[in-house]
Amino acid sequence: MLFHLPRVWVISLDIVMWLVIHMGVSYSVTRMPVRYFNPEAWLYKKREWEKEGTLYEALFAVKRWKGLLPDGAAGFKGGFTKKKLRKSDDAYLQRFLKETCRGELAHWITLFCSPIFFLWNLWWVGFIMIGYALIVNMPCIITQRFNRIRFRRIVQ
Repeated sequence: MLFHLPRVWVISLDIVMWLVIHMGVSYSVTRMPVRYFNPEAWLYKKREWEKEGTLYEALFAVKRWKGLLPDGAAGFKGGFTKKKLRKSDDAYLQRFLKETCRGELAHWITLFCSPIFFLWNLWWVGFIMIGYALIVNMPCIITQRFNRIRFRRIVQ
């Protein structure tokens, strides 16, 4: 802990910082040009261990709960909603693939912001904040990867 603050201020700062991180990252990534998102890039490409997406269904039953996740893009002007397929033409499906990359990147960045909480929290609270970041972001990352693997097959 770099800064010592009264408990009420620490809790308030934690809440405000998570709001700023979630909204700031989401807004910033939404503003990035779609051409920056390539489904074949290192971060987004399909991995052998993902077993064509069946790993996500076998381990996490992703099909059961993915529809319950909020679609953050809907909250920003110009955001591309990924909750449901709206068209089936090739251009739309290619854009959908790129938008899953955008969503995944936003959640990875948010997740990697979590160590900042060690600056003003006790060490064990910092780990709770990392746990929170994992619980909130990993389901979204899993869903983006799962959907992208499925839609690649459709596009091909």
